Amino acid sequence: MEITYSKVGDYYIPNLVLENKMKNTSIGKYGRLRLKYLKQYKKAEYTILFMNNKLQEHLEQIDKEAQKRYDIIIKQLMEKENVTEELKQKNQLKWVGLMNVRQLGV
Repeated sequence: MEITYSKVGDYYIPNLVLENKMKNTSIGKYGRLRLKYLKQYKKAEYTILFMNNKLQEHLEQIDKEAQKRYDIIIKQLMEKENVTEELKQKNQLKWVGLMNVRQLGV
């Protein structure tokens, strides 16, 4: 690969182009939240991940791990509150109410 230069005043500046090799996969809620956090509060870390083409991989990993943790917590809360498929069959409104409370974290 050959680097070309542009003359600006008395100086030659390299014509560098950043290749963005991010996949076209969509990240979930937690990946988007991580991206927003990095951009707002961890600009150096965001820039390093972006420049090393590791941002997408990082966001996908964060999203995957956070979703796993979320699923485990919801399952534990359902067991604690005795929210079962049997309850869903017998009393759908109560089941929906309990699930909404669990989803909102109230």
